[in-house]
Amino acid sequence: MPLRTAHILYKNQHAGLLDETAGGGTRFVYEPQWQTPIACCFPIARREHEWATGLHPFFEHLAPEGWLRQEQARTGHVQQEDDFGLLLLYGADCIGAVGIKPPEAAPPTGEITEAAVNPGRTLSGIQKKLLVTRPERRGPFRPAAATGDAPYIAKFNSERHPDLVRNEFQSLKWSAAILGAREVTRFETGFVDGPNEHALIVTRFDRTRDGAKLRLEDFAQILCKPRGRDYAGKYAASYEDVATLIRSHSSRPAIDLARFLKRIILFALIGNCDAHLKNFSLLETPTGLRLSPAYDIVNTALYQAYDRELALSIGGHKRQLDAVTAPLLIDFGRSIGVADRAVAQIFSDLRRQVKAASNLLTPPPGEPPDGFCHRYAEIVNNACLRILAQ
Repeated sequence: MPLRTAHILYKNQHAGLLDETAGGGTRFVYEPQWQTPIACCFPIARREHEWATGLHPFFEHLAPEGWLRQEQARTGHVQQEDDFGLLLLYGADCIGAVGIKPPEAAPPTGEITEAAVNPGRTLSGIQKKLLVTRPERRGPFRPAAATGDAPYIAKFNSERHPDLVRNEFQSLKWSAAILGAREVTRFETGFVDGPNEHALIVTRFDRTRDGAKLRLEDFAQILCKPRGRDYAGKYAASYEDVATLIRSHSSRPAIDLARFLKRIILFALIGNCDAHLKNFSLLETPTGLRLSPAYDIVNTALYQAYDRELALSIGGHKRQLDAVTAPLLIDFGRSIGVADRAVAQIFSDLRRQVKAASNLLTPPPGEPPDGFCHRYAEIVNNACLRILAQ
């Protein structure tokens, strides 16, 4: 196969070229006149950025995963392992501000018209999901076509977890009550034409209301963690690593570190053991890069098949959920530079908000003790007792 080249776009402007190299890697080169960094891992002071083996992780983490990867590879007649090929076909509109297009004047996505695979667009994540639009204000959502806005992400149930939409909806609702609505991605549920399924619908925060692209980078991209065949790269780090990058790249590091600590505590309370590197991002704001709203929050402890170990290490070790205590989290807060007074205030705020939101965990009348709401509430209430002593 001849070596391939792609145009790299930033907010739809040509920023540079991405080439496959003879040694089996890739090289990104900024255009001579380009002066805006497209990512934390591509500082503008260096004009060339080479990765020795395979696709550079920044671009690799833009590629689809799971169900969408299978469907886009099938429809585009591309090998599932071919990230470069998938991005040439579907990468014109990725999450964040960076897009990938082939060098030819007419991109090869024109013949791909199957709406269920989002022609010309892609997003990462193992869960079955699609970019969608809502043509009518109160009508159903529909898979986004190759052109036009795609302001929402639809996330569907799976055969393995038929209650996944309900789980994430409940988790986001409780998280918004505890952290504040602005700290959590906007969400609702709705019906999606095409797949003809009920889904969790989240509003993209990497797009403005008029559809303009905002820079958004997850921490697997910032750390340049290769995805790996088993998608394990996003677990190969610590929460301290995330905090270090917040301190380095956030325009308001002290505030964002406190927000990050509060989020980690909440994830322990809610039983979210899958808060990996791709579930934290830096978002472009008027003041610079800031910690984005929380997203992808699921009570994974609800599922016996899942490990109850936190996704990333904390305090030098991987921790079982039941071993996460207030002293551990207080020490973590101090270690990342959150002042003692701020740590104490965070715990006080959480206790108050958890108490105020207790009604959100009340199971409906008549639900059996082993029902979804009873099991969900038991996990959260036990964690609140252990960590917040309430």
